[in-house]
Amino acid sequence: MSQFNLDNDDYRNHLYNQTKDGKRLWIYPGRIIGQFYRLRSYFSYLLLTLLFGLPWLEYKGNPLFLFNVIERKFIFWGVPFFPQDFHLVALGLVTFLLFISLFTVLFGRIWCGWACPQTIFMEMLFRKIEYWIEGDDKAQRKLAESPWTTEKILKRGSKHTLFVLLSFAIANTFLMYIISKKEWLKLVTESPLDHVAGLVAILIFTAVFYFVFARFREMVCMVVCPYGRLQGVLLDNNSILVQYDHKRGEPRGKGEAKGACIDCHWCVRVCPTGIDIRNGSNQLECIGCTACIDACDMVMEKTHQPKGLIRYDSLNGVNSGQKLKFTLRIGAYSTLLAFIIAGLTYMLVTRTNFETTLLRTPGMIFQVDEKTQEVSNLYQMEVLNKSMEKQSFRIEAPKPFHIVWVGQPINLVNPGKMVKGEFFLRIKIGQWKNGEKVPVQITETNGKEEIIKTSFIQPDE
Repeated sequence: MSQFNLDNDDYRNHLYNQTKDGKRLWIYPGRIIGQFYRLRSYFSYLLLTLLFGLPWLEYKGNPLFLFNVIERKFIFWGVPFFPQDFHLVALGLVTFLLFISLFTVLFGRIWCGWACPQTIFMEMLFRKIEYWIEGDDKAQRKLAESPWTTEKILKRGSKHTLFVLLSFAIANTFLMYIISKKEWLKLVTESPLDHVAGLVAILIFTAVFYFVFARFREMVCMVVCPYGRLQGVLLDNNSILVQYDHKRGEPRGKGEAKGACIDCHWCVRVCPTGIDIRNGSNQLECIGCTACIDACDMVMEKTHQPKGLIRYDSLNGVNSGQKLKFTLRIGAYSTLLAFIIAGLTYMLVTRTNFETTLLRTPGMIFQVDEKTQEVSNLYQMEVLNKSMEKQSFRIEAPKPFHIVWVGQPINLVNPGKMVKGEFFLRIKIGQWKNGEKVPVQITETNGKEEIIKTSFIQPDE
């Protein structure tokens, strides 16, 4: 576009990386190193260090994080979670989604540009390998259009070899989060015939990552990622996004009668999704990576103009200098988020290291011992040890009740295991009021207690 026009929506009718007949148009984003790029790099290196380093850390012999969906084993910061804790996991996911929503209302797709794994892997790893081997965007385009020479074969072969190796490393890292470091070490050190399923999983993960970062690339953000579509209903005129200041920049060109934008197209050249930020910030393809900001600031320096023609700002801020306002929607999100975080925190703090289920055996009535004049009920108990240590338990009933176990009593429970047992509750006839619940007390190793009230039936007096 040679002239800024909010009414010109032609760019909405097609993807930037497709031709009019629907064929893929390969994007070669230019390399630009500026203030925001350096900050993003440092932040990305921190996140990558955590991603590749956390699977190797253990707490009391167990992984710090584990997401074993196959065996339904989950560990967050050394704290194990079991299917019985699904309500906590669900509430945590709701909290995370609300946080993302609130963050999007305020700061747009800053997550996409600064913390999304797709962006970090693509721009900070794979793209840098590409620049290192093939050169900048002009060199890459020239190489792509050239015939298959020895140089091209060596460059493309080296690049894709490194892509495969990097994809393999990422696949192994993600697998460690699923099966744990110990199981992964067995997988890579023992005979492949003993771990066929694991090796197949690694190969599938490697192939997927290679395809995404070598071929699919920006299409993930454009057509696959649901977050890009979600932001369309969350953003408003007060959301802080990467904005082009059209009031200062238009009309484009060089000369005294023109605006600050000299129409150099550097902002388009460096964009990893190929968009023109000057069409407005309401483009779903924009991931907020700040590459256009660095490119524009570089041009502003060379033309001796103030920086910030493209900057972080709200649409209201660009149009009228209006600062970000606290809207009713932001207030509602914040209040709801505060309540959910408070509830989640309370549940996590009060969460016990064990969980007990006690049921009177269905289909059975009471039993009466004529000799001792005692009445008894049969109960089934399950005790789940939700800690990473072996726990001992003591099961007690209030006097005058006493417990008679059927078989082995529940004493010791291994970490992450569930033990089942059966017992009779016995009492002299007439010593307990009909219809009153019996409080059975379960005490663990550390002295924490849980009281379960259960029904008790007996002959009518």
